[in-house]
Amino acid sequence: MTSAVDEILKSSRASTFARDLTRRMDAERAKRSVFYEWLTPNVKAEFINGEVFVHSPVNYTHNRVTGRLFKLLDTLVVQQGAGTVGFKKLLIASERNDYEPDVCYFDLAKARTFTRDQMKFPAPDWVVEVLSPTTEHHDRGVKFQDYADHGVREYWIIDADAETVEQYELKDGAFHLLLKVNQGTIVGRVLPGFVVPVRALFDDTENVAALRAILGGG
Repeated sequence: MTSAVDEILKSSRASTFARDLTRRMDAERAKRSVFYEWLTPNVKAEFINGEVFVHSPVNYTHNRVTGRLFKLLDTLVVQQGAGTVGFKKLLIASERNDYEPDVCYFDLAKARTFTRDQMKFPAPDWVVEVLSPTTEHHDRGVKFQDYADHGVREYWIIDADAETVEQYELKDGAFHLLLKVNQGTIVGRVLPGFVVPVRALFDDTENVAALRAILGGG
């Protein structure tokens, strides 16, 4: 398969393209450094392809879905001593971009390397993004590709309004859709034992029942 680089190298202007790319990437790295200095715990923002995206507060439905998933996932992870779960304001620094996913999970090997004051984190093993009108194009676009390129092994996209979950698994360097559901049971691929009813993400009563099951209460 011919790559974009191969096509550029066929051009007599390849050197010009290379110089221009170097100049632009240097400028982008400088802008990213300013972003790190500007970013505070009170601001939810991401650095994507050289641009800063500041996110508005999420709506109630988005917040509840994210909270229900985090509660279930974190409870199981703590119970098993299986790593750590990030929630909202954890900054994931990829080679070029910086993201703040809604929920993410790091396995034990990665979690053991983290320090108490750490502010930037490597690619998680599992990422969950809950869609909003202003972020869906990134969640399905640049993030989808970037997470795969950086070895995220499982990716969920949740539509809180439609009450659906899309589960993707990394295979051969790309995400492949395993299922898209609004009911039934969903089985996590990365974290053993994470098996929950889909409705537990959208309904408080179902969420409590699933939490009790995780805790061994039936």
